[in-house]
Amino acid sequence: MHEVKKVAVVGSGQMGGGIAQVSATAGFETVVYDISVEQLKKCQDLHSKLLGKAVEKGRMSQVDAHATRERLTYVTDLTYLTDADIVIEAASENVDLKCRIFTDLDQRCTDGQILATNTSSISITKIAAATTTPHRVIGMHFFYPVPVMKLVEVINGLATDAVVTKRVIALAEAMGKTALPANDRAGFVSNRVLMPMINEAFYAWMEGVAEPADIDGIMKLGCNFPMGPLRLADFIGLDTCAHIMDVLAEGLNNDRYRPCPLLRQLVTAGRLGDKTARGVFEYPAR
Repeated sequence: MHEVKKVAVVGSGQMGGGIAQVSATAGFETVVYDISVEQLKKCQDLHSKLLGKAVEKGRMSQVDAHATRERLTYVTDLTYLTDADIVIEAASENVDLKCRIFTDLDQRCTDGQILATNTSSISITKIAAATTTPHRVIGMHFFYPVPVMKLVEVINGLATDAVVTKRVIALAEAMGKTALPANDRAGFVSNRVLMPMINEAFYAWMEGVAEPADIDGIMKLGCNFPMGPLRLADFIGLDTCAHIMDVLAEGLNNDRYRPCPLLRQLVTAGRLGDKTARGVFEYPAR
């Protein structure tokens, strides 16, 4: 496998769009794929807006912003991904969807291409098993918002080749990130530690220990957190939090990781957090 020069991203939502922006800004030719033309247009418009703001604030020159835009290509045909050195999947956190994508990529991409997943909790080994080339599959977990957050969790599957790991760590560092390793266990490190804390905050609220604003205030002032756990849950998305807790419970074979009943109830009610303007807290339209 050779040095990464061209990056392809599957999915143009918040995570995929952010990964693509960071990749292109770092100087890599970047292809963004999505099945939805409308979503791709939103992604392209957002990239233009964010690059324009970077120029306005003096963080980037007009020349560099233009060069970054030129390195970005938006496509709805997977054929355009077949000459990329690495394909980073950033689709929804759904194991069946991810496995289908990796089966398709495995058939289309040559053995020399790296197949990475941005999953935040799903087994890399399970995703790799959907391919005939599990040695080239690896976890490359970026954090939201991607242009701001410095960490990339790098997770090997059972069969991941050491050369693949080396290339992915080098790529993350070239993107200005810090790459830290985690073993292939449900939730890896970040969500294995973070999500149970968030879940416990819901239990504290449900059991009347304190009201949401006070729970968050205590954790912010007492633990020096920049954001309280319930506010963070709204930011992440309550549906995402509940889903990751289910992945932890199943992957670790332990029901103590199941989502708090109140968290499930809010999700059932459609109160998902920032994206619906109401979750634990309400977010009036600005």
